[in-house]
Amino acid sequence: MTRAPVWILVAILANIPRSWPAPSPIEPETPGVVERREPIKPIPLDVTVDARKAALGKALFYERRLSHNDTIACATCHDIRKGGADGLTHSIGMNAAEGAINAPTVFNSGFNFRQFWDGRAATLEAQIDGPIQNPQEMASSWEQIVAKLRAIPRYTKQFREIFPDGIEPRNIKEALAEFERSLTTPNSRFDKFLRGDQSSITEAEKEGYRKFKSIGCASCHQGVNAGGNMFATLGAMADYFGDRGHIEKADYGRFNVTGREEDRFVFKVPSLRNVALTAPYFHDGSAPTLEAAVVIMGRYQLGRQLSPGDVGEIAAFLRSLTGEYQGRPL
Repeated sequence: MTRAPVWILVAILANIPRSWPAPSPIEPETPGVVERREPIKPIPLDVTVDARKAALGKALFYERRLSHNDTIACATCHDIRKGGADGLTHSIGMNAAEGAINAPTVFNSGFNFRQFWDGRAATLEAQIDGPIQNPQEMASSWEQIVAKLRAIPRYTKQFREIFPDGIEPRNIKEALAEFERSLTTPNSRFDKFLRGDQSSITEAEKEGYRKFKSIGCASCHQGVNAGGNMFATLGAMADYFGDRGHIEKADYGRFNVTGREEDRFVFKVPSLRNVALTAPYFHDGSAPTLEAAVVIMGRYQLGRQLSPGDVGEIAAFLRSLTGEYQGRPL
């Protein structure tokens, strides 16, 4: 049996008639009941990682010598202080080169089923090759990086303590990926609500969540990461790219990976975790505010003209998804 493309499923879900029964109340009868029946699940309070590898990976994450001219680090485009992104429409890389796409947050990236907007990397380890070697980003090579790190005694010592074969590309990637897996942001106010704390979110935020579900947002944004676990066509219900104009190669999304026509304009659904901190939005950075992003998604993904009230309440709910990092609110 041929599987229906994702965009068809999204369109079907998006066209649920307005007379569809209202979603069930989200107030739990007993603490913890909400978590079991809602489409979004709380981020685990603890994630097990190898502490030594993660510590080494953290040092490498901030290490500018991973770039060709020692000016760009992973943290340059994925700033922990800025929600794990950089706040730019397109990131700026080597020699002030502007990238082709908006940098996604590194927070909670370990929960994504694929990496990059087009999903071309299956793992965090595989993802690292892209920015390292991209001439518009770090413009380096593993040969250069290994030589630089081997010349630094502390790195030689750290790698030998963890990896028997010392500084090798696969070990560098393994350490970086382990650090990235540690970048989880549990205990958002909404997660506390899912675990039974009714006072953790406001009535407006609860109403925003009801609408988020009833109009179809949760058909793509669900699970632990409120997204990051499926592909979808951008413009399922209206011609987003035709209306925006100036189509670039990056806009073709997954088509650039597979070459299949049905994958044109298909992207990994982004996580909504900490979304209030990561403007501008979408792969092209075209939405400057959270409210603007909600309006655009309503029109192009759900075929709906959302009222200002709807937009405000949904945006309020999305702000409740901001979590904590290392025990402190982001």
